[in-house]
Parts: sequence; structure tokens; C-alpha cells
Amino acid sequence: MAVKAVQQFMLGTVMNNEAQARDTMQKMKTAGYDGIELCGFMIHPAGFMVRMMTKAAGMPVGRGGSLDWKGLVKDSGLQVVSLHTDLGSAERDPAAVAAEAKAFGTRYAVITGMYRFAYGEEKAVRELAEQLNKVGEAVRKEGVSLLYHNHNCELQRVSSTRRGYDILLEETDPAAVNFEFDSYWFAEGGADPLEWMERLGSRMKLWHINDRGARLAGPAMTPILKTDSAELGTGNMPLEALAEQAKRANVEAVVLESHRNWVEKSPVKSFQVSAEFLNGHF
Repeated sequence: MAVKAVQQFMLGTVMNNEAQARDTMQKMKTAGYDGIELCGFMIHPAGFMVRMMTKAAGMPVGRGGSLDWKGLVKDSGLQVVSLHTDLGSAERDPAAVAAEAKAFGTRYAVITGMYRFAYGEEKAVRELAEQLNKVGEAVRKEGVSLLYHNHNCELQRVSSTRRGYDILLEETDPAAVNFEFDSYWFAEGGADPLEWMERLGSRMKLWHINDRGARLAGPAMTPILKTDSAELGTGNMPLEALAEQAKRANVEAVVLESHRNWVEKSPVKSFQVSAEFLNGHF
């Protein structure tokens, strides 16, 4: 049975100090979650620009970077399902990235996409696939597996028949690189997430889950609503079909992540509501 987890990125505003972090993780356990997915720049002090950029994107990292995360995770009883990192860090010192992942008891390091990257240029994406292969092989020698996490940018077309994600899937070595698939971002980008999950097959080791709905008021004088993330089972993603495919692929963890539009404006209340779907399917 897949581990049920929450991405730390969702929890930045409720993990600013030790007491908050302990309380939040206890509520995760009570709700039925087994694990947490850590983010590299949230378990270390983040610079001002990182905090400002993530806040502007609706993903505040909070001020928990100086906390003792190894101790907090151990005391919580939660399993670390992976450690999110960045390609630059993994290229500079793959042994250090692997060592940190293993120190938290996980064998997965996840590259979370590239900032200001030309996903619509075939040459650039092919070079990225080559970089991922090299880093994946380097961390594999250290006992850690590399995964790539998508957003919607990988859906940019590099030709009339191929997208950036086609290249990443086709030109990475399964022995060195596999995937943490985020179905929300592909749905947001206009793709069929089930089709891509079926195509990934067993290369999808972890699944980022979210729902998507229309409940935000749009401009005045129009009935059109804005769409955004939503608690599981409250939106319109085909979550049941996606969950069945995740089971067929034997994913190791299902990871909840949303950044905003939380019910009652609370990430804690949001993961508690979403737990009902997860507990019923995993």
C-alpha cells in the first residue's frame, strides 16, 4: 500500500517554529498520513530572495529552515518519502545530496524543475535529459534514486509532434532517472493526466495529487469562475481513475500538495479534508 504524505511546501506557514511544526505533524498523523516530503530550501535557512520569490508565487516557505528537522521528523513518527532538491546542487555535489536524503531515511532525491528554462526548445530539453542522466547515475552510485517532478511547463511543444516532457521521458535512462508525476499541473496545462500516468507506467515512483475546481469569483459582471487547486474530492479531477492507475503502477507514495485556495484559508484544514479521499483509496 502506498504511503500517504504531505509535501512540506504546503506547510510553510504552519511550521515557523518547533511548537508549530510538532503540532502540524501530529495533526497529519491524526488525519491518517504516514509521511512527509521534505524540501531542501525549507530544511535549511532560505535567503531573502528565495522567500520573496516563493511568496510572490503563492508558495511561502515560512521561517522553519533553522529547525532540527531530523529530530522533528523522528519524533513525529512520519516517514520521509523523498527530499526535493535542485539540479545545480545535485550537479555540484551529488554525494552530499544523496547523503542528506539517506540521513532522512529516504532513497529518493527529486529535481523539481528548472527556473526560467526553455522547455519549448528541443536542444535545451535534450541537454537537460543528458544532465539528469549524469546526475542520476552519480546519486545511484551513492545509493539514492533520482526523480524528476513536472509542472505545466514541460508540456510546451518542441515540434508539431513532441513536447518537452516527451523528450525527458524518452531520453532519460530508467536506470538513472524516474519520475514523480504531478497530475494537477498536467491537467492545468490542458493534458490528460491519466494518459500520461499510463505512459509513465512503473517509472512513476511517486504521485503528487491535488484536485482542481472552480470556486473563486471571477471579474465582476460575469458568471465565469476562476479555477485553482481544491481539496481532494471537491473539484473535477478524475481522481478515482488516477488512483487506480497509481495502484497499477505500484507507486510508493501519494503526496498531497496545494499552495493556496485552502478551505478556511488553512493548509491544516485543507489536508484534513483531503485525507478523507486518501484514506478511502490508499
